[in-house]
Amino acid sequence: MGKEKKQWDDKDIKRFLVKPDTKISLKDYITDEKNKPFDKETGEKRLETGIEELALLQDKLYASGKYSVLIVLQAMDAAGKDSTIRHLMSGFNPAGVKVVSFKVPSHMELSHDFFWRHYKELPSRGEIGIFNRSHYENVLVTKVHPEMVLNENLPDINSIKDVDKKFWETRYRQIRNFERTLAENGTIIMKFFLHVSKEEQKKRFLERIENPHKNWKFSLADLKERARWDDYQKAYEEALSNTSTDYAPWYVIPADDKWFMRVLIGKIVYTEFEKMKLAYPQVSKEVKEELLKAYDSLVNEK
Repeated sequence: MGKEKKQWDDKDIKRFLVKPDTKISLKDYITDEKNKPFDKETGEKRLETGIEELALLQDKLYASGKYSVLIVLQAMDAAGKDSTIRHLMSGFNPAGVKVVSFKVPSHMELSHDFFWRHYKELPSRGEIGIFNRSHYENVLVTKVHPEMVLNENLPDINSIKDVDKKFWETRYRQIRNFERTLAENGTIIMKFFLHVSKEEQKKRFLERIENPHKNWKFSLADLKERARWDDYQKAYEEALSNTSTDYAPWYVIPADDKWFMRVLIGKIVYTEFEKMKLAYPQVSKEVKEELLKAYDSLVNEK
């Protein structure tokens, strides 16, 4: 095991938090942590231990049935959303976790408000929901391609000219209200933007093309969207600035180094779970007596 350079400080994690009511620039956030608090070997062992501890907390979450947890992952292509989900899922009981990947909305989905397809996939109390992309696509992809908004057939939106600053301000407000309602009804929301550099994305795209086993992960559409890199960065900056709140915070996670990204996300998720102070339900004295009788009956069973 490698030697730790310093103890993990929760104050360090706050560096990655987008403070509410703060206009941010992604250039101010790193894509690779140069001064890591531990090496890769130590980090992976810490992640493994943390995932085991999260499994116990998940069990308590399910048993208590009071809270639900929603984890949102957004990123540019090849930032590592899928692999992050695999690592988080490795310690959870699949029966209590719901992973949803949102693609281009269908005709049926477009005939409802943009929250509809997300709302019906939300986790129940006692469950964990992981959104691979989310309702934020409606202020990200549509912000870069405003013509897509016309497919929603909204009142008063008759041309791209109508998709103006006021429209986006309304949509950000709708998202804040949506998440506030969830939070006030017992959903713990954690949102992660996996911040990968343009250079690292290029490297991963090339790897997908060079490796026959990864060819399926690459499409020419990815290259077309990469050409709009600056537009997407601006869209993310505006979305994060307008929708990071105390009840649904955004974290900008450096994603150039995948192992550190996973450890950091795991740490934040674990910290938020601890804040819930989860515990197994306590049974009444009467139920306890019945359990003892059942125990004696089973022990003395012939």
